[in-house]
Amino acid sequence: MTLVYSKNNLIKGALIYSIGDSIAAFMLHDFSLTRLLGMVFIGATFYAFEIPNYFNWIETKTKNLKGLAYVLSKTGLAIAYFNPLWIARHLFFIKLFSGEIENIQWNLLNIAFLSFAVNIPISFFANFIIQTKTKLHGRFVASATFSALMAIYYALSETIFGS
Repeated sequence: MTLVYSKNNLIKGALIYSIGDSIAAFMLHDFSLTRLLGMVFIGATFYAFEIPNYFNWIETKTKNLKGLAYVLSKTGLAIAYFNPLWIARHLFFIKLFSGEIENIQWNLLNIAFLSFAVNIPISFFANFIIQTKTKLHGRFVASATFSALMAIYYALSETIFGS
């Protein structure tokens, strides 16, 4: 499998993830330029590299499957990627780029686990559509758009599930 990291994905990742997080930041009255620039960086680097390559890997692992096994495998593998540790890492980045380093604590894992558990039905449906109804070249944008919506939810998760 050849790894991909394209200018196109870099730009889309930078824009989509930072827009989603900025919406959440505005909703929480927590917008800052450093947070915006940090999310631009994360979207253009980590996410723009990891997600398309993971989706390519899913394609190779499920190419010989058919029917329900194909659908459940692709959807399940996508959900497995956006797991509680991914959510906790995203929350870590929010805290880091918001200048709230003192709030980077283990409770972010608890918030991430609760956030993940509550959103499984929505995530299952969205990832089913992304993995089985969207062409491979469009999956990163579809996933990034869904993730931008979820970034709003993740940012609100601390308010919803935090102690």
